[in-house]
Amino acid sequence: MHDPELLLESFARNPDCRILHLTGPLVLNNLFSFQDALRADPPPCLILDLTGVPYIDSSGMGAIINYYVSCQRHGRKFIVAGVNPRVMELFRLTKVDGLLTLAPTLADAETLL
Repeated sequence: MHDPELLLESFARNPDCRILHLTGPLVLNNLFSFQDALRADPPPCLILDLTGVPYIDSSGMGAIINYYVSCQRHGRKFIVAGVNPRVMELFRLTKVDGLLTLAPTLADAETLL
């Protein structure tokens, strides 16, 4: 089975925070493009909008956790928004929901800035 492509859209509504919107599954097949987008000129704040992500595999989860750790180490803010129930269950099972700053929607995430 071939996973659908992951589409990445990066934009900023203010100079201190970038939004990275994903559409499609976050899996090993597209992990490197996701990691490249995270590493490209890291902003003081990143909102990862997962509204369009139907599922994440262990490699995608690992990349999110690695970015979280990098943000903690360098004093950057990281917010994950729009997590669907399937991905949220994965976050709960792995106890990642207690680490990450989560917001139900992108608009809610922007109020946390």
